[in-house]
Amino acid sequence: MIDFHCHIGNLQREGYPERPPFSVHQCVDWMNREGIERAVLLPLESPEGGWGWFLTEEAIAARDLYPDRFIAFMCIDVRYPAVEKLFDIFYHRYGCRGFGEHIPGLPFDHELCKVVYRKCDEYGLPMVMDLCTILTDEPGLPRLEACLKEFPNCQFVGHGPYFWANISGPDSDLEGYPSGPVTPGGAVDRLMSEYPNLYADLSAGSGYNAMTRDPEFTQGFLERHWDRLMFGTDICWHNMPIPQFDWFANLEVPVEWKKAIASGTAKKLLGL
Repeated sequence: MIDFHCHIGNLQREGYPERPPFSVHQCVDWMNREGIERAVLLPLESPEGGWGWFLTEEAIAARDLYPDRFIAFMCIDVRYPAVEKLFDIFYHRYGCRGFGEHIPGLPFDHELCKVVYRKCDEYGLPMVMDLCTILTDEPGLPRLEACLKEFPNCQFVGHGPYFWANISGPDSDLEGYPSGPVTPGGAVDRLMSEYPNLYADLSAGSGYNAMTRDPEFTQGFLERHWDRLMFGTDICWHNMPIPQFDWFANLEVPVEWKKAIASGTAKKLLGL
């Protein structure tokens, strides 16, 4: 199994001392206990996106300590004045395999964000985004759709409360973690059907909520998109509860689908 959405470091500063920094060694121990073969380390460097920091350099160092267990992504706040230069350094010199977690306090299609999408498009890299009240879009995800069209070689990986709320139709509750049946016609379903460069990870409360709020809808959604969905946890601290493990273990779908969600699609995106 590959966890496509993993954090270490000091992202829970406001929870200290109950939630001290999550070390790379603790993370490997947790992976061993949960049966995770490899994890994608997602740095987070935008100040609005977390209570603390997980720098790209820390992801690279952790990857170098455990090269068989971790894949390092890069994260650069798009307001940094030399984004493209630093992107190339992290890609060419340090072997970062993707970008994210992308969550600056800007509209999703802001010109500064497009600098990153353009670089991912140039190299064909995955880019994990957190659509929420920080990195923003509108109902129906028009900003995301415009970028899917403009950057077809950037492999956008959807995540976050606003992304997953849009699994339901435009007349639905699109705030937070909506409950109840999914209304047909949601943007996530449509965009994943129309754009081959849109993927999604199933991490965090938002991914879990989207997969469990309407089991009948979920079955059809998995049938349509199983080959572009990836297991993820969004772990941020030691002993964080992860309901995805039980959900996935009890998921009754064809073996081919489960293998793709567990690791096959991630391996394809990462070139493993």
